[in-house]
Amino acid sequence: KLQFQVGEIIACEEVKKSKKLLRFLIDDGIGQRTILSGIAEHYQPEELIGRQVCFIANFPPRQMMGIDSEGMILSAMNADGSLSVITPSVNVVNGAQVK
Repeated sequence: KLQFQVGEIIACEEVKKSKKLLRFLIDDGIGQRTILSGIAEHYQPEELIGRQVCFIANFPPRQMMGIDSEGMILSAMNADGSLSVITPSVNVVNGAQVK
């Protein structure tokens, strides 16, 4: 059973030697977690810092490019190929469960 939560992006940077990956540091309400996401072609890191996003919290860590990723940020692809990260319509407490 997947566990969906909301967290705030407190840091975001490009992953060296990757054209697609961004490295996120997410405040999940309990602590911080690192999540890698292949959305670098759609977003600049600085435009995401401070935003709340929905993510899958209970995936086992997966190593990509030598970095452990501790979840998956949710996004939606539009018909024109543009991408939008899934965010709550109003701010909620970090760690809030998405139901």
